[in-house]
Amino acid sequence: MSQSNLLLPSGCVLRKATSADQWSILLLVFSAKLDPTQLNWQQFWIIECNNNLVACGQLRSFSGAQELGSLVVASTWRNRGLGTLLTQHLINTATQPLYLECLGHRLAKFYSRFDFVEISFEDLPQIPRTSSLSTLKGKYKFSQLAKKLLRIPVVFMKHRGNL
Repeated sequence: MSQSNLLLPSGCVLRKATSADQWSILLLVFSAKLDPTQLNWQQFWIIECNNNLVACGQLRSFSGAQELGSLVVASTWRNRGLGTLLTQHLINTATQPLYLECLGHRLAKFYSRFDFVEISFEDLPQIPRTSSLSTLKGKYKFSQLAKKLLRIPVVFMKHRGNL
């Protein structure tokens, strides 16, 4: 999917988040009932329309990998291509192997359009002997536990075309 085919609606801009966006990012993430931990505004890209934050997503960095996470489009702005544009931009910005976790197969189908493929927990990057909290596998341990014990439909994915 080529980013050149994607256009922002009139009055909208895609830009790096600033410190002034912190609360708007947090509110948008909470509104979507996403994991509010590990939100770091410095890692976010946002889409702002008419001076309102309407979409956001971040690239978290881990040891040897990156994670596309916290991608949200405000409900009143959905179905206008903003999620597609932001996802493609984050993929293009990634500098390491790119992973994500999502709830359910509907979201997995969305991400598969961008060349993400489902992988098992075991296929995530191995934990080095240092702190497991700095690794992707360490972060996903809780999701894996919820998937097994509570049968929550967590899907782990890796981007095929990225590194």
